[in-house]
Amino acid sequence: MNLISFFPPVPGRKVVTAPHAIDSMFNEFFNGNFPVSFQNGLTQKSPAVNIAETEDSYRLEIAAPGLTKEDFEVKVDKDQLTISAKKAAKEEVKGEKYTRKEFNYFEFKRNFHLPETIDAGNIKAGYENGVLNVTLEKKPEAKPQPARVIEIG
Repeated sequence: MNLISFFPPVPGRKVVTAPHAIDSMFNEFFNGNFPVSFQNGLTQKSPAVNIAETEDSYRLEIAAPGLTKEDFEVKVDKDQLTISAKKAAKEEVKGEKYTRKEFNYFEFKRNFHLPETIDAGNIKAGYENGVLNVTLEKKPEAKPQPARVIEIG
């Protein structure tokens, strides 16, 4: 009897065996960036964060689709910026002779150390199209200064 592959080999595609897939899953879980949350039995890492710097500020972009601005909390304590979100969803399906309820929870928390050049009293946040934008204004002395001519006395 010959075994025929359900997924025939495709040139250029790496063949993944079950032991390789399990090793990969454990390596990703234990060596990945924490925190990890669990949702629908799958591991889910914290949302991706982009950090951009301009002459006047830093901008954090946190990808968090499906949330609302009310789900977020942005907090500053001394030199620590904390961005967190919580969302709970409840689904109930009723049938003729059964009721099924499912609860889903999503939560993350990210901490960022603020450098001394940030004006902690002038931090702004906004949520639009699934992205939380946090703007961290630089202190005036940290902004680039225009060139000036110094008179020799």
